[in-house]
Amino acid sequence: MTAELAIVWSIVPTEYTEMRIVTLSDTHTLHQRVKVPDGDVLVFAGDMGGHGELQELVAFNKWLGTLPHKHKIVIAGNHDWCFAKQRKPSEEILTNATYLQDSAVTIDDVSFYGSPWQPEFCDWAFMLPRNSEQLNLCWSKIPTGIDVLITHTAPHGILDVARGHHVGCEILRVALKRIRPKIHIFGHLHSSYGRDEIDGITLMNVSVCNEEYEIVNKPQEITYNATA
Repeated sequence: MTAELAIVWSIVPTEYTEMRIVTLSDTHTLHQRVKVPDGDVLVFAGDMGGHGELQELVAFNKWLGTLPHKHKIVIAGNHDWCFAKQRKPSEEILTNATYLQDSAVTIDDVSFYGSPWQPEFCDWAFMLPRNSEQLNLCWSKIPTGIDVLITHTAPHGILDVARGHHVGCEILRVALKRIRPKIHIFGHLHSSYGRDEIDGITLMNVSVCNEEYEIVNKPQEITYNATA
Protein backbone atom coordinates (compact mmCIF):
# COMPACT_ATOMS: atom_id res chain seq x y z
CA MET A 1 0.00 0.00 0.00
CA THR A 2 1.35 3.42 -0.96
CA ALA A 3 0.72 6.71 0.76
CA GLU A 4 -2.02 8.82 -0.79
CA LEU A 5 -3.37 12.23 0.04
CA ALA A 6 -6.94 12.28 1.31
CA ILE A 7 -9.40 13.46 -1.33
CA VAL A 8 -11.86 16.04 -0.04
CA TRP A 9 -15.18 16.65 -1.79
CA SER A 10 -17.55 19.47 -1.00
CA ILE A 11 -21.34 19.49 -1.36
CA VAL A 12 -23.21 22.79 -1.52
CA PRO A 13 -24.66 23.58 1.93
CA THR A 14 -28.39 23.08 2.45
CA GLU A 15 -28.45 25.14 5.66
CA TYR A 16 -29.60 22.47 8.10
CA THR A 17 -30.10 23.59 11.68
CA GLU A 18 -29.84 19.97 12.74
CA MET A 19 -28.69 17.11 10.56
CA ARG A 20 -30.47 13.80 11.03
CA ILE A 21 -28.03 10.98 10.25
CA VAL A 22 -29.36 7.46 9.66
CA THR A 23 -26.72 4.75 9.65
CA LEU A 24 -26.34 1.00 9.17
CA SER A 25 -23.87 -1.61 7.92
CA ASP A 26 -23.44 -5.31 7.22
CA THR A 27 -26.59 -6.04 5.25
CA HIS A 28 -24.77 -8.75 3.24
CA THR A 29 -27.19 -8.58 0.25
CA LEU A 30 -30.23 -8.52 2.57
CA HIS A 31 -30.73 -4.76 2.39
CA GLN A 32 -34.31 -5.04 1.12
CA ARG A 33 -35.29 -6.63 4.44
CA VAL A 34 -34.20 -3.53 6.37
CA LYS A 35 -36.69 -0.79 7.20
CA VAL A 36 -34.69 2.41 6.92
CA PRO A 37 -36.09 5.58 8.54
CA ASP A 38 -35.95 8.87 6.67
CA GLY A 39 -33.28 11.44 7.44
CA ASP A 40 -30.98 14.03 5.91
CA VAL A 41 -27.91 11.82 5.43
CA LEU A 42 -27.69 8.04 5.10
CA VAL A 43 -24.36 6.48 6.11
CA PHE A 44 -23.56 2.88 5.18
CA ALA A 45 -20.45 1.56 6.94
CA GLY A 46 -19.53 -1.39 4.73
CA ASP A 47 -20.40 -4.99 3.83
CA MET A 48 -23.29 -4.53 1.46
CA GLY A 49 -22.19 -7.71 -0.30
CA GLY A 50 -21.73 -11.38 0.37
CA HIS A 51 -19.00 -12.40 -2.08
CA GLY A 52 -18.32 -8.87 -3.28
CA GLU A 53 -19.44 -9.36 -6.88
CA LEU A 54 -20.42 -6.49 -9.12
CA GLN A 55 -23.99 -7.76 -9.54
CA GLU A 56 -24.42 -7.51 -5.76
CA LEU A 57 -23.40 -3.87 -5.98
CA VAL A 58 -25.87 -3.28 -8.83
CA ALA A 59 -28.71 -4.53 -6.61
CA PHE A 60 -27.46 -2.49 -3.64
CA ASN A 61 -27.27 0.68 -5.72
CA LYS A 62 -30.80 0.13 -7.02
CA TRP A 63 -32.02 -0.23 -3.43
CA LEU A 64 -30.23 2.98 -2.42
CA GLY A 65 -32.11 4.73 -5.19
CA THR A 66 -35.43 3.89 -3.52
CA LEU A 67 -34.46 5.61 -0.26
CA PRO A 68 -35.51 9.23 0.31
CA HIS A 69 -32.34 10.63 1.92
CA LYS A 70 -30.95 13.63 0.07
CA HIS A 71 -27.34 12.58 0.73
CA LYS A 72 -25.98 9.04 0.96
CA ILE A 73 -22.45 8.00 1.92
CA VAL A 74 -21.02 4.50 1.49
CA ILE A 75 -17.75 2.85 2.45
CA ALA A 76 -16.66 -0.70 1.68
CA GLY A 77 -16.11 -3.56 4.09
CA ASN A 78 -14.21 -6.81 4.06
CA HIS A 79 -16.90 -8.59 2.00
CA ASP A 80 -16.92 -5.89 -0.66
CA TRP A 81 -14.26 -7.32 -2.95
CA CYS A 82 -15.53 -5.40 -5.96
CA PHE A 83 -14.18 -2.15 -4.51
CA ALA A 84 -10.83 -3.77 -3.66
CA LYS A 85 -10.34 -5.42 -7.07
CA GLN A 86 -12.43 -3.31 -9.44
CA ARG A 87 -12.68 0.08 -7.83
CA LYS A 88 -13.35 2.19 -10.92
CA PRO A 89 -16.18 -0.02 -12.29
CA SER A 90 -17.61 -0.24 -8.78
CA GLU A 91 -17.66 3.53 -8.32
CA GLU A 92 -19.30 3.87 -11.73
CA ILE A 93 -22.06 1.48 -10.62
CA LEU A 94 -22.60 3.28 -7.30
CA THR A 95 -24.51 6.22 -8.75
CA ASN A 96 -26.85 6.72 -5.82
CA ALA A 97 -24.25 7.50 -3.15
CA THR A 98 -20.91 9.15 -2.51
CA TYR A 99 -18.22 6.50 -2.06
CA LEU A 100 -15.45 7.27 0.42
CA GLN A 101 -12.18 5.37 0.55
CA ASP A 102 -9.54 7.21 2.57
CA SER A 103 -11.34 10.38 1.56
CA ALA A 104 -13.77 12.96 2.88
CA VAL A 105 -16.91 14.83 1.92
CA THR A 106 -18.43 17.93 3.49
CA ILE A 107 -22.20 18.36 3.65
CA ASP A 108 -23.50 21.64 5.03
CA ASP A 109 -20.21 22.28 6.82
CA VAL A 110 -20.29 18.82 8.45
CA SER A 111 -17.25 16.77 7.46
CA PHE A 112 -17.44 13.00 6.89
CA TYR A 113 -14.37 10.79 6.41
CA GLY A 114 -14.53 7.14 5.38
CA SER A 115 -12.04 4.26 5.35
CA PRO A 116 -12.57 0.49 4.81
CA TRP A 117 -9.38 -0.94 6.34
CA GLN A 118 -9.25 -3.46 9.20
CA PRO A 119 -6.71 -5.61 11.07
CA GLU A 120 -6.42 -8.79 9.07
CA PHE A 121 -8.14 -12.07 9.82
CA CYS A 122 -8.68 -14.88 7.31
CA ASP A 123 -8.44 -13.73 3.69
CA TRP A 124 -10.85 -10.88 3.11
CA ALA A 125 -10.77 -7.50 1.37
CA PHE A 126 -9.17 -4.38 2.87
CA MET A 127 -7.13 -6.29 5.44
CA LEU A 128 -3.77 -5.10 6.76
CA PRO A 129 -1.50 -6.70 9.40
CA ARG A 130 -2.57 -5.92 12.95
CA ASN A 131 -0.49 -3.19 14.66
CA SER A 132 1.32 -2.56 11.39
CA GLU A 133 2.80 0.56 9.86
CA GLN A 134 0.32 0.13 6.99
CA LEU A 135 -2.62 0.54 9.36
CA ASN A 136 -0.90 3.44 11.09
CA LEU A 137 -0.52 5.12 7.69
CA CYS A 138 -4.25 4.67 6.98
CA TRP A 139 -5.34 6.32 10.21
CA SER A 140 -2.68 9.04 10.01
CA LYS A 141 -4.35 10.34 6.83
CA ILE A 142 -7.53 11.22 8.72
CA PRO A 143 -7.68 14.96 9.44
CA THR A 144 -7.85 16.08 13.05
CA GLY A 145 -11.28 17.40 13.97
CA ILE A 146 -13.29 15.51 11.35
CA ASP A 147 -16.94 15.65 12.43
CA VAL A 148 -18.12 12.15 11.46
CA LEU A 149 -15.62 9.32 11.08
CA ILE A 150 -16.79 6.19 9.24
CA THR A 151 -14.68 3.03 9.37
CA HIS A 152 -15.61 -0.59 8.85
CA THR A 153 -13.56 -1.76 11.81
CA ALA A 154 -14.23 -0.84 15.40
CA PRO A 155 -11.56 0.71 17.60
CA HIS A 156 -10.11 -1.79 20.03
CA GLY A 157 -12.08 -2.25 23.24
CA ILE A 158 -15.22 -0.41 22.08
CA LEU A 159 -18.18 -2.40 20.73
CA ASP A 160 -15.69 -4.82 19.19
CA VAL A 161 -16.28 -8.19 20.83
CA ALA A 162 -16.36 -11.28 18.60
CA ARG A 163 -16.44 -14.78 20.05
CA GLY A 164 -15.59 -13.39 23.46
CA HIS A 165 -12.57 -11.36 22.41
CA HIS A 166 -11.92 -7.67 21.68
CA VAL A 167 -10.81 -7.66 18.04
CA GLY A 168 -11.03 -3.98 17.06
CA CYS A 169 -8.04 -2.00 15.84
CA GLU A 170 -5.56 -0.91 18.53
CA ILE A 171 -3.97 1.76 16.34
CA LEU A 172 -7.36 3.27 15.49
CA ARG A 173 -8.20 3.49 19.20
CA VAL A 174 -5.06 5.54 19.76
CA ALA A 175 -5.68 7.65 16.64
CA LEU A 176 -9.11 8.69 17.94
CA LYS A 177 -7.38 10.76 20.62
CA ARG A 178 -5.85 12.88 17.85
CA ILE A 179 -8.75 12.87 15.38
CA ARG A 180 -11.40 13.75 17.98
CA PRO A 181 -14.46 13.11 15.78
CA LYS A 182 -17.80 14.01 17.26
CA ILE A 183 -19.29 10.77 15.91
CA HIS A 184 -17.55 7.52 14.97
CA ILE A 185 -19.64 5.06 12.93
CA PHE A 186 -18.49 1.49 12.23
CA GLY A 187 -19.76 -2.08 11.84
CA HIS A 188 -17.99 -5.34 10.95
CA LEU A 189 -18.49 -7.09 14.30
CA HIS A 190 -22.06 -8.32 14.19
CA SER A 191 -22.37 -9.30 17.84
CA SER A 192 -21.42 -5.85 19.19
CA TYR A 193 -24.24 -3.69 17.83
CA GLY A 194 -24.88 -0.67 20.02
CA ARG A 195 -23.76 2.79 21.04
CA ASP A 196 -21.33 4.24 23.57
CA GLU A 197 -19.85 7.61 24.46
CA ILE A 198 -16.22 7.96 25.45
CA ASP A 199 -14.28 11.20 25.91
CA GLY A 200 -17.01 13.19 24.21
CA ILE A 201 -17.13 10.93 21.13
CA THR A 202 -20.34 9.08 20.27
CA LEU A 203 -19.35 5.64 18.97
CA MET A 204 -21.83 3.50 17.06
CA ASN A 205 -21.59 -0.12 15.91
CA VAL A 206 -24.37 -0.20 13.33
CA SER A 207 -24.24 -3.83 12.12
CA VAL A 208 -27.78 -4.95 11.34
CA CYS A 209 -26.89 -8.65 10.91
CA ASN A 210 -26.11 -11.09 13.69
CA GLU A 211 -23.38 -13.75 13.57
CA GLU A 212 -25.72 -16.03 11.59
CA TYR A 213 -26.14 -13.30 8.94
CA GLU A 214 -29.76 -12.67 9.87
CA ILE A 215 -31.18 -9.15 9.96
CA VAL A 216 -31.94 -8.58 13.64
CA ASN A 217 -30.96 -4.96 14.35
CA LYS A 218 -32.43 -1.65 13.24
CA PRO A 219 -30.54 1.19 11.58
CA GLN A 220 -29.43 3.74 14.16
CA GLU A 221 -30.26 7.43 14.10
CA ILE A 222 -28.38 10.38 15.53
CA THR A 223 -29.06 14.10 15.28
CA TYR A 224 -26.03 16.30 14.68
CA ASN A 225 -26.20 20.03 15.40
CA ALA A 226 -24.71 21.29 12.18
CA THR A 227 -24.47 24.89 13.37
CA ALA A 228 -22.72 24.23 16.70
